Amino acid sequence: MKLLRYGPPGQEKPGVIDADGTIRDISSLVDDIAGDMLDPDSLDRLRRHDLTSLPAVDPDTRLGPCVGRVGKFICIGLNYSDHAAETGAEVPPEPVIFNKWTSAICGPNDDIEIPRDSHKTDWEVELGVIIGRGGRYIEPGAAMDHVAGYCVVNDVSEREFQLERSGTWDKGKGCDTFGPIGPWLVTRDEIADPQQLDMWLSVDGKTYQNGNTSTMVYEVAYLVSYLSRFMSLQPGDIISTGTPPGVGAGQSPQVFLRAGQQLRLGIEGLGEQSQHTVDA
Repeated sequence: MKLLRYGPPGQEKPGVIDADGTIRDISSLVDDIAGDMLDPDSLDRLRRHDLTSLPAVDPDTRLGPCVGRVGKFICIGLNYSDHAAETGAEVPPEPVIFNKWTSAICGPNDDIEIPRDSHKTDWEVELGVIIGRGGRYIEPGAAMDHVAGYCVVNDVSEREFQLERSGTWDKGKGCDTFGPIGPWLVTRDEIADPQQLDMWLSVDGKTYQNGNTSTMVYEVAYLVSYLSRFMSLQPGDIISTGTPPGVGAGQSPQVFLRAGQQLRLGIEGLGEQSQHTVDA
């Protein structure tokens, strides 16, 4: 299934894409795409419904973040060998963990705000993993049983704030609008292999990122298991798994975002995002 949330910011309703590509309102069945609704058993119950009998939604309606009430937005740094090479960094001996604040989350096509005093706002197309069943100390062989599905994430980053302003990476990662997710959550059964997905990103029509999840250093199952050693994972948590090469900071000369530009990005089987940049 392709699950989504639609409507004005803060008033989103749950929806699903039917077999014909029509958005259907499922608010009569679930209150949100969030929490325990993402458990595999709950998803199986939803699959049994005749979705075509549900109200259709205007295709031009705004799409919100595809998951609501997110508890944790966990990110993995330098997780693509070819991206590490373009930044001149060593492949880390263990996953690098940082956070995006949940206030950064926005819809897949919402504007991205360039923060005040920003000179190095950058882009990163990433595979997002949505936790469906919580747990701690999850064994690698059971890790995928805890995954509800996947989505596209744009890990928008301010490189000066991230790397030149002291402290952790979080300072440059969690600004408002720096976490577009969606357009939808694609349930795990629809993606045969999350480690074989093409991904891309363009700015003003120029393609900068054109990679594949096969070059991840630490794969999805390992990351779920690894993170559960340090925190309990809970339904609705998002894991953003790193980016392939082609970020602005990796260009020669470097290229960063300014107001008035358009980004398009997508991942095979997971849909596309389209954003305009504006000044905060």
